Amino acid sequence: AAKRAARRGVGALALASVTTNAVAKYAVRRRRPVLTTVPAMRRLSKAPWTSSFPSGHAASAAAFAVGVALEAPRYGALLAPVAAAVAFSRVYVGVHYPGDVLAGCVLGAAAAAVTCYWWPPHPQPAQFRRTRVKAPALPEGEGLVVVLNSGSGRGVPGRLPPGEHLELLLPKAEILSCGPGDDLDAVLDEAVARATGAGGVLGVCGGDGTVNATARRAAAAGLALAVFPGGTLNHFALDVGTPTFEDTAHAVARGEAVRVDLARVRDGEGRDIAGFVNTFSIGIYPELVRRREKLEGRIGKWPAAAVSFVEVLRTAAPLRIRLDGHDRVLWLLFAGNGQYVPDGLALTHRPRLDDGLLDIRTVDAEAPLARSRVALSALGGALRRSRVFRSERVEELRLSGLENVTGLAYDGETAPTPDALVLDKLRSALTVYSPAAQLDEIAQRARTLTLAANRQPRRGPVA
Repeated sequence: AAKRAARRGVGALALASVTTNAVAKYAVRRRRPVLTTVPAMRRLSKAPWTSSFPSGHAASAAAFAVGVALEAPRYGALLAPVAAAVAFSRVYVGVHYPGDVLAGCVLGAAAAAVTCYWWPPHPQPAQFRRTRVKAPALPEGEGLVVVLNSGSGRGVPGRLPPGEHLELLLPKAEILSCGPGDDLDAVLDEAVARATGAGGVLGVCGGDGTVNATARRAAAAGLALAVFPGGTLNHFALDVGTPTFEDTAHAVARGEAVRVDLARVRDGEGRDIAGFVNTFSIGIYPELVRRREKLEGRIGKWPAAAVSFVEVLRTAAPLRIRLDGHDRVLWLLFAGNGQYVPDGLALTHRPRLDDGLLDIRTVDAEAPLARSRVALSALGGALRRSRVFRSERVEELRLSGLENVTGLAYDGETAPTPDALVLDKLRSALTVYSPAAQLDEIAQRARTLTLAANRQPRRGPVA
């Protein structure tokens, strides 16, 4: 939350600064206040020479504070007095009229609000509609078998290694480590056997691809699933309500869980090919996501999606396929396990994970000037309102005529494409641990640090 808030704050500050200093100050020329009434000790050593209206400092301070508050209200409340002090100081030192400062604050708040158009804020817990169920309560993790994929994610400097972190929070959990040279499928099968034999719970620490493989096995074995976010992006963990190890450990200890659908991919003869907990796609979407994820940390999700979309479109070839018996020419087809918001391709979250629906999104390549229209809509942030973009929710989707489709992608993994596919859902197939109430992130981190300072070395190696 802190990183998202900081990125939005910086983006809002940059937008407010450019708007104020490059546009507003030249559009409205106003002399600075006369300093004769300001005591010498309060004056700046060098008076500004630009237009007095509006206050750039006030605009930047307000933009940053409001931008942070949109993602993390608590941090925004801490910054509000600082922003107010900056605004007051511009009048106090005599370089602005009160109206300049007020206009700057309004402009800064507006800049922060405008960022929501391109980059929707992460939702607050009240916006999620999760179906709560009970699961086995394991206060110290006894009966929990966790598969730790050490090859997932990039790691976080200064943080505890995942294995040690798990040991601190759930000291009686059994951890099976899977390194880069190990067979993940074999380790997962062993974990399922151990968890089933002990009448326990299956856990996973890894990226979305590892979570996918574990979730499918948990559903087949009828085991509850504990997801510890150990990957790079952790989309599923975020949507299920466990953005930190502490969230998952808290839910495991109390037996708090939610119902989750599992999406299924079958060939034309009904044989299972894959399943997905997040997304499925064919066409340019996998490459679009790869490029977007490289950029979004620097410029935000929507700008990164727009730039990546235009880059990929330049060399892409459209797909000719049949959807539910209708011939279509598409740039891409996307299917989500549950409805994503907002519309478009810069997805943020799913309010509900057991709605029984597939979120189907396509970009048409057959309309006149389709490539140019798609590119302009993407750059303008209006793809979701473009006529070449379609979005619908269905329970099942049938695809055929896939002979020229080179591959499909699901949850970060890839597979060859048969001539025909059927996408559908297994309703409420998974029970996934999720805390019933939002936890205090700072307090949870402090507790973990205290445990780390007082911990005793664990006897015996991790399996």
